[in-house]
Order: sequence, then C-alpha cells, then structure tokens
Amino acid sequence: MSQFWKNKKVLVTGHEGFLGSWLTKRLVDSGAKVVAVDKVTNRKKSILDGYRKRIKAIKGDIANAKVIRALINKTKPQYIFHLAAEAIVGETLKNPITAFKSNIEGTWNILEAARGKKYLSGMVVASSDKAYGTHKILPYTENFALQGNHPYDASKSCTDLLCQTYSHTYKTPVCITRCGNIYGPGDFHFSRIVPDGVCSAIKNKQLVIRSNGKFTRDYIYVEDIVDAYLLLAQKMKSLKLSGQAFNFSTENPMSVLQLFREINKAVGQKQIKPKVLNQGKFEIPHQYLSAKKARRILKWRPKHTLKQGLTKTIQWYRDNG
Repeated sequence: MSQFWKNKKVLVTGHEGFLGSWLTKRLVDSGAKVVAVDKVTNRKKSILDGYRKRIKAIKGDIANAKVIRALINKTKPQYIFHLAAEAIVGETLKNPITAFKSNIEGTWNILEAARGKKYLSGMVVASSDKAYGTHKILPYTENFALQGNHPYDASKSCTDLLCQTYSHTYKTPVCITRCGNIYGPGDFHFSRIVPDGVCSAIKNKQLVIRSNGKFTRDYIYVEDIVDAYLLLAQKMKSLKLSGQAFNFSTENPMSVLQLFREINKAVGQKQIKPKVLNQGKFEIPHQYLSAKKARRILKWRPKHTLKQGLTKTIQWYRDNG
C-alpha cells in the first residue's frame, strides 16, 4: 500500500455514499487523516462499518457555502476528493433543482472555498460519463464536447466546466474524473442494474429492466476506481495535470441484457427471464469510454475482470442481504 497518503490531511465530500465510502476506507487504511462531510451519517450496512472512529465526520450539505468555507478553513486539507452529489438519474428528473443545487452549486462552493489556499496540493472532482451527453462516435474520449441535455447530465457538464474554469483562471489544482458505471459491494441504490440484478438473482426474483435492455454501457469495479482517484491525486502535481479530465473505464461495453446474463452466471442460479418495460426516458442509448489517456499518462489499468468484480459483489450481498 502506498506510503504517499500517510499523515496527509484529506477532505472527502460524500463519504457515506457508495464510492465515497470505499475511497474513505482506503485512505484510512493508507494512514491519511480524513475529515469527511455528508448529509447522511452512520449509514447502516456500510463499507465504513468499523472505520468511523478513525475519521472525523461532519454532517453537512455542500450546497451550504458557509458550512463548506468554515470546514476548509478549519481543517486546511492538503487534498480534497469531491464526490458528494445527487447521483440517481431518476431523482434528478423528478426534482432538477435539488440536483442543480447539489451538483453545480455544491461544486462551486468547494472550488470557491479552496481558491487561493496554499496548503491545497490537489483536488479530484467526480464528474460523469453523462457530462458528454450524446455523441454518435464511440468510444468517448476526453476531448469530446460536454453537452448534457437532461438534468443530471447537464449538472455534470457544469461541474466539469467549473473545475476547468477554476484551474485555468485561479490556478486551483483540480482534476476531473469521468467514469463508466461503477459497481461493487456496498451499493444500496437498487435503481442501478448491478445491485438490483445481483439481489434479484440471489433471491430468485424477476428483475425489472426499465429500458429495452439494449442500452450499452461499460461497467467497472469500485476498487479499480478508488485506485484511479488516488493515483490521479498523487500524480497531479508532478505531471502538471491540473485542469485535465480523465476517463476511467474497462473499455468493455455491453448491453443491460448481456450484463444480466453475466450476473446470473456468476450467481449460479437458474435464469429467470427479466421483465423488460421499455420505458427508459431521457437516457443515452449507447455510451462508453476510452481510457487510453489514463493508461498512457497515469499508467492505470483496471485490475478486476467483470467476473472477478461480480464474484466479490455477489458474496458481499449474500453476507449482507
């Protein structure tokens, strides 16, 4: 395990979330001094069970500029990982203002509070593959236009552009991540295909698919994304990467129905035909990323195959279902 993070002061926003909990856990294991902020605290059945006494957790909303400014001024983090966001696409469709406050205003609050702070060595901000919107050419590369057309997508396009602005105008040391669909243990957002599909297969229940099942995405195991975030933060200064965005992906796209078959194969249950609603609205039919830049510059590669990632995920849901 890297000694880079030992005794580093690190702020994580959204630490109780799926990716945030995994990242926080790894930072603690690496010896970092972690301060974390989230609207939720002490979430049950979390990856952070057994770790919370080793972090300083603050209950707070990133959309509250005063709270964020006071937190950064007090803790003086050397690194910030900004993951807090309204991340469920369906919820953003119902209440776009909530998404805009969290994903856009929350991001500028962090950036503004961090502006000009000499103690800050690097910030990694979670954007999304959805920030690209729809493009006819696949896979998406980092130089594609950011043209999100729907609330979640647009909020992430804005997140992205704000980070680039603060880097180029104010020299804030910030990089942006755009990831494929992240899966793994500890994800309780069952509107996502992997946790829903895994739990349906384990319980031998019929999976309901909102779309036509033919939408294509890339799926990447959560610990590979944690590796990517930490590596990007570590190399940001030495490689002069501030203002840049990086795609992280397995570069192995598949349809929802293909993924469903892989889940059932990994679970080892007799396959129950899913119920396909064909009601997916405002979703991009085909989207997947090139990770060539991350491979070339960061020397990053995912360590888990889909089979390996699903095996770990399935075991966790069996143990924690």
